[in-house]
Amino acid sequence: MNKQIVGWDIGGAHLKAALLTADGEILQVIQQACPLWRGISELDKALALILHAQGDGDCRHVITMTGELVDCFADREQGVKAIIQAMQNQLAGKELLVFAGRHGFLNPEQINADHYMAIASANWLASAELAAQLSHAALFVDIGSTTTDLLLLENQQVSALGYTDYQRLVSGELLYTGVVRTSVMAIAQRAQFKGQEMGLMAEHFATTADVYRVTGDLHEAHDQAETADGAEKTPLASARRLSRLTGYEFDAADWPLWLEFAQYLKARQKQLLTSACLQQMQRSISGLSLGLVGAGVGRFLLKEIAAEQGFAYQDFADLLKTQYTAGELDAADCAPAVAVAWLVVNHSV
Repeated sequence: MNKQIVGWDIGGAHLKAALLTADGEILQVIQQACPLWRGISELDKALALILHAQGDGDCRHVITMTGELVDCFADREQGVKAIIQAMQNQLAGKELLVFAGRHGFLNPEQINADHYMAIASANWLASAELAAQLSHAALFVDIGSTTTDLLLLENQQVSALGYTDYQRLVSGELLYTGVVRTSVMAIAQRAQFKGQEMGLMAEHFATTADVYRVTGDLHEAHDQAETADGAEKTPLASARRLSRLTGYEFDAADWPLWLEFAQYLKARQKQLLTSACLQQMQRSISGLSLGLVGAGVGRFLLKEIAAEQGFAYQDFADLLKTQYTAGELDAADCAPAVAVAWLVVNHSV
């Protein structure tokens, strides 16, 4: 079957798509803001925008998701059903497959009650399976806008301890920290500020996007979420939001102070991530020296961690063949969308 294939990663905050050739080469990656917690109509709007950008080609489609977790759904089963139905409605007449984790890829009509929990939040497994097949022994780390996935790869297989969100939170393979949407109070309750240690306000005054706008690490194309106060996304506005955590009156003339504070918060998040990486790497039984394979819009942090810890680093995007010139987004930014399409192509599903 020589049709192009589109992989979709349907999250609670973003919709990501990857267009691949029938041979598995990447032609295009797209990300669109999709605040799904407001209702399924948000998915309809984001999907329509991406389909328009892709053109009206005759493609196969395959989906994975985490959006079933948003609080407009009563439970995961309802969320999975609603998302699949929305995709079927928008892609009427197109071939559609759903990634069901260890159950593989299913046609919608094959899905029953036994599959919903396997479909829910399985996008990490698709990315890790692709990375396992195309890299040596490594720790695969996808640092996104909201969460971080950490998967040990050995013998070209994913050595996962957990599969559900609950199991993965217990095992440390899922860390709820990201570089855009995470509330700053989730990464630091105390800080070094103006030469002394102090407590921080436990209020949703600022997010990690504010930290990385101030430090200059966050790419504008990755910055699609709303700010904590609904105000603009400039570095100065971000510094103002960060200042509210300290109770110290904001003054733009104090920019070096706010930059130092943002750098401190960045270091705290890196400490969390470094500890999580080392925890998973200690599980290795291969005896091989493990490197890091990085994906996600926050992988700039993983590159720094690799350099600081002396680990080899490989970018997810470099594992794959492409026919596009990487611009604001690349394959590593949309790893699960790329992965589900690639896995279908390479397994002749």
